[in-house]
Amino acid sequence: MKDKLMNGMQRFAKAMFIPVLILPIAGILIAIGNLFTNAQLIETVPFLNNPITMGFGTILSGSLVSILTNLGLIFCVGIAMGLADKKKAEAGFTSLLGYLVFIHAMNNFLSLNELLVDPAALQGTGQTMVLGVQVLDMGVFLGIILGVITAFVHNKYADIEFDNAFQIYGGSRFVFIILIPIVVLAAILMSFVWPIVQSGIDSTGVFINQAGNFGLFLYGTLERLLIPTGLHHLVYTPFLYTSLGGVAEVGGELFEGARNIYFAEMAEPSISVLSESVIWDARGISKMFGLIGACLAMYHTAKPEHKAKAKAILIPAIFTSFIAGVTEPIEFSFMFIAPLLFVVHSVLSGLSMVTLNLLGVRAIGPNGFIDFLLYNIPLGIERTRWPLYILVGLIYFGLYYVIFRFLITKFNYRTIGREDSSSETRLYSKKDYKAKKAGTLVDGVIENETDKAQDGMAGTIVQALGGDDNIKTITNCYTRLRLTVDDPQVVDEAVLRDQTGASGVIIKDKNVQVVYGLQVNKVRRSVEEFLGRPSED
Repeated sequence: MKDKLMNGMQRFAKAMFIPVLILPIAGILIAIGNLFTNAQLIETVPFLNNPITMGFGTILSGSLVSILTNLGLIFCVGIAMGLADKKKAEAGFTSLLGYLVFIHAMNNFLSLNELLVDPAALQGTGQTMVLGVQVLDMGVFLGIILGVITAFVHNKYADIEFDNAFQIYGGSRFVFIILIPIVVLAAILMSFVWPIVQSGIDSTGVFINQAGNFGLFLYGTLERLLIPTGLHHLVYTPFLYTSLGGVAEVGGELFEGARNIYFAEMAEPSISVLSESVIWDARGISKMFGLIGACLAMYHTAKPEHKAKAKAILIPAIFTSFIAGVTEPIEFSFMFIAPLLFVVHSVLSGLSMVTLNLLGVRAIGPNGFIDFLLYNIPLGIERTRWPLYILVGLIYFGLYYVIFRFLITKFNYRTIGREDSSSETRLYSKKDYKAKKAGTLVDGVIENETDKAQDGMAGTIVQALGGDDNIKTITNCYTRLRLTVDDPQVVDEAVLRDQTGASGVIIKDKNVQVVYGLQVNKVRRSVEEFLGRPSED
């Protein structure tokens, strides 16, 4: 039961990536729109003081805010596609239909029972308008619930087909037929249950907010500590996109979640001070500064003969962490060989949020330096206090460097560049892989075969995962190749790390996660191509 629960949570966390990764794009475009309407920037750059660029900025930022007000629908479709085992596009389309059925079913039920409040005074009533339909305010949770329900029904009934005249009712049409009564009943049930659930969520949010800096510390620490399980998305997503991260009225419209509030306030110049809830999104200190100090400590403690190798590995990792906010390549370099360093990193990440809160800093850098520039500079120093953010970052750069260097030398951790001997790097070819399956590969040489041309690292990855027959499913999230295998015992972690450039390997039951960073999409496609399998996405 424990393994099934963990597997389910890992699948759910992966599915959450589909909608979550779209939202930063909306935020960046809102920030770009604000550049064209920012009064200070217009004064500095007179060229921007014209109706065309100002109108473009207003339209761009205003139109993208609509994504934030329809997160339920976005999560519904994204999660249904992410959890679907097959025919993902059909699952997404069916979830959209189910979402429309749900909101209208709930509206009609509330209307029949005279439970709808005055549409002109919705704030604070627990009701809201969704796609022009008045329903209970379930926010992003509505999308999550319906996405999971749709995926479950889809996976169970998507392959059912009928003969003769009933043929048109098979497949995804049959899924929708089954889904209709389930969704209608869910709408009726939620009309009674959700007010109780919402009360609990609100109480939890109040408790966390009242916990103040301790709550921030706990959030920041757990968000890092759960990275090895792949479940850290389940920590920060509720704070970024639900009422746990705050509720604020911006421009006459109600927004929930730290990131949603921040983006909405970016598009509202009349607001002089950003909401305190945005501190839940201030995860950039460790990404832009802290881990860079850790990398410098690893480089300075590397053995002289390995410094060149350490530099070649660390510089790309530093770049992706600082610019794009992708930290896993660095974190996995010490997570398992020196767990104490990872605990220290998690604690420092939590403390950095507390420090920002104590100084009243509202600047954020959730996805690296580019985000930091676009989100904070146009809003000015008064609203964000971004210079203090940089100062805090430099302080934590120093803390990471001093603490990591001390611990690495004190406990003689085998971090990058401190290995006893450099591992041989060899990429096996497709012919190597096929020869090994046939039992004709001896000491790395194919018997009776002189052609040693290499075919990329896909064959090496497949070989290290136990071969074609051992690999059941192949997907990926933002930085990890995610697979299910028949026998996890045959997975060769050393080959994956040393010969394919993986930053880390996590094996839990039959689930295998291999960390490749931003190039993971390319890695997944090459493996699928090598195996001759169609993409599962």
